[in-house]
Amino acid sequence: MVRSHSRKSSLKSVDLASLETTNPFIKLVKDQEIVEVPELELESGLTLHNFPIAYKTWGELNERGDNVLVVCHALTGSSDVADWWGPLLGPDVAFDTSRFLVVCLNSMGSPYGSFSPLNVNPDSGEVYGPEFPLCTVRDDVRAHKIVLDSLGISSVACVIGGSMGGMLALEWAATFGSKYVKNMVALATSARHSAWCISWSEAQRQSIYSDPNYLDGYYSLDNQPVVGLSAARMSALLTYRSRNSFENKFSRRSPSVAQEQKSKRKQNKNKPSNLQEHNLAIHNDGHRQSITHDRKDSVSSDTSSTTSLKSVSSSTSTSSVTSKTGKAIKPAQTYFSAQSYLRYQGNKFIERFDANCYISITRKLDTHDLARDRDEYDEDLDEVLESIQQPSLIIGIKSDGLFTYSEQEYLASKIPNSELKKIDSLEGHDAFLLEFKLINEYIIEFLKKNAKEITSSPPRLWQNEWDGEIVKNSLFGEAEEVTNW
Repeated sequence: MVRSHSRKSSLKSVDLASLETTNPFIKLVKDQEIVEVPELELESGLTLHNFPIAYKTWGELNERGDNVLVVCHALTGSSDVADWWGPLLGPDVAFDTSRFLVVCLNSMGSPYGSFSPLNVNPDSGEVYGPEFPLCTVRDDVRAHKIVLDSLGISSVACVIGGSMGGMLALEWAATFGSKYVKNMVALATSARHSAWCISWSEAQRQSIYSDPNYLDGYYSLDNQPVVGLSAARMSALLTYRSRNSFENKFSRRSPSVAQEQKSKRKQNKNKPSNLQEHNLAIHNDGHRQSITHDRKDSVSSDTSSTTSLKSVSSSTSTSSVTSKTGKAIKPAQTYFSAQSYLRYQGNKFIERFDANCYISITRKLDTHDLARDRDEYDEDLDEVLESIQQPSLIIGIKSDGLFTYSEQEYLASKIPNSELKKIDSLEGHDAFLLEFKLINEYIIEFLKKNAKEITSSPPRLWQNEWDGEIVKNSLFGEAEEVTNW
């Protein structure tokens, strides 16, 4: 893999140990830098002081300070591009570390190092939790610009991002103009968050709110609303793929033994002894909260959300009981591979993310509107997009049901110096993180045309850090490979 190059900022470094006392997720990101931004006034009018921003870099800055690719991460991504877009990072690929300084900065609200609900509020001495201030996409790019300035960067050759990262790319271009941001690549994104996307975010937040451990956001780290967060993640995953993607992969197949183990689905040790218990076990298969009704002793006590988060089940697809008439009762199949995959992803997600952070970042998405408060354009979205003069590459996915292809067509039709590329894939929204070969080709072609001076410069390997390894199991990316599921 391409290892991060620690490029030091002139800003003060933050003591990691102090952050880790309230945020256990920071340690998941290796070799990143976290610096302290002295001051920033948020769009809301609130002024932040001495807050952290995390970032990673690959490659070296040239003498002019302009060979920079800023790569923006998606909703639950981190600064570690090698983890979620690894095949695009390295010598002679899209994010060419032999010619560019590649920089990825962690967005505010994320649990991976930047200012978030897991930071301590200096006014109260307690973590912000649900009192964390609203931070917008525009706030992110303004905070990130301060960090880039501290690295000696004079301009950005290209800003690149997909999904939420695409929102940041658009904001970079609109906020700082073509003198600073020379080119832009936006994938599977939008000029403003749609009612459809806002509604999905709301449904996911309501899943978290419904968890009894949520406690209005004042939960402790050792008793988090993991059931609600897991359910929110499952809902999100359905929006990232397409109906045909799931049908093609899972159909109505039963999960294998290995899939059962991955999804942590525990078989009930005490198999149903009568028809009532049999029906109850089918009904509650996958239920992961404590059962409080009078018949709770008829199922495993492992259903407590405060223990292992392992779903109770009863082997109902393969077992049978006898009715009062003596007839064997064996139900139709009620548990499928698709369910085991969602449960696996829910279990995986709660190990790497925080519920208040999830709420904060989905709120950030909801606020996204390039025209908001841009009075110089009378808050007219068409005019804002027409003001983006940089050469721009817009990449859309035909099967994307979240950020639709028509939204990419709209961007390309309004941004004057833009071109539109289409990805024909069954994978839906996540294709922007899966169709590496095609995306690599599109970006290389675009940069060779619009950043020719840099792409045609002699390559240089920095510190012999390339060993050709590709990250196969993404921890932070929205896309989770299901080829072997």
